[in-house]
Amino acid sequence: MTSTPSPPPEPRVGHAALAQAGVTCLERGWLSANNILIRGDGPTALVDSGYGTHAGQTVALVGASLGQTPLDLLLNTHLHSDHCGGNAALQQAYPALRTLIPPGHAQAVAEWDLAELTFEATGQLCPRFTHQGLLVPGTSMRLGSWEWEIHAAKGHDPHSIVLFQPQHRLLISADALWENGFGVVFPELEGISAFDEVADTLNLIEQLNPKTVIPGHGTVFEDVDAALTRARTRLDQFVGHPEKHRRHALKVLIKFKLLEWQTVSIDAMHQWVRQTHYFVNAMPGELRSDPAQSREWLMALLSDLERGQALTMDGDTVVNR
Repeated sequence: MTSTPSPPPEPRVGHAALAQAGVTCLERGWLSANNILIRGDGPTALVDSGYGTHAGQTVALVGASLGQTPLDLLLNTHLHSDHCGGNAALQQAYPALRTLIPPGHAQAVAEWDLAELTFEATGQLCPRFTHQGLLVPGTSMRLGSWEWEIHAAKGHDPHSIVLFQPQHRLLISADALWENGFGVVFPELEGISAFDEVADTLNLIEQLNPKTVIPGHGTVFEDVDAALTRARTRLDQFVGHPEKHRRHALKVLIKFKLLEWQTVSIDAMHQWVRQTHYFVNAMPGELRSDPAQSREWLMALLSDLERGQALTMDGDTVVNR
């Protein structure tokens, strides 16, 4: 097993609809969330910092975009590892940087509680970072040349926020809305009802009526009504069939880890699954004490992903596609 990722796809830089707001979206793919630079005559800010194994690339991309301009603020929409894994590297590169996070995990960051921050539950990596302020829903702050509203966006993560610039009707939606869906509803994996919160967040986005959306993953898009329709259809399917969401979530976690590893033995992946909370919690009880049965359970998930062309099985090795 190797922890060295293959080079991520070349990020797309810029978007005509964002120029007037002083915004540049560095599109990163799926292991690292998109990085959004905001510039103007106020503080220069970056929203979200990608995954830890891509931290060097994040620093390089931000540095290439900013040149000699200092980075004043780093904002995290939420504290999943693909959104905050580059925080530590950016803090080292920009010593005066102030990092702002949603309030819900402030204590966990201060104490670096890996369980509360879900890094242990997902089996993912995140170098330790600090924070100097909070992103309080219901308030606004100046980023670049404009005031941005901070809105709570529960569902995918109970502490997530989105950022909205009303004059330009520009929304940074994180994982609350993508062009084709939304992020895994992680509280549901803990048995905590959160599908209603996803619906509430989609309703909030509809009320904000953005013209342009910068998602946490994927390209910038403008057909917001169609995206909301697709997201609600997907949500209805999950509400009607919660096991479908659970299985989808487990496959997402496998694919995410495979993006980090690129190639891994089935034995090593099986060991990781048996040590990772979300998988152990999702296993039927009798599988938890029987490695042979839990391996068969994992193989069924891998087979689904292979049929979907997300990976290739090469003997006893799993290879990312």
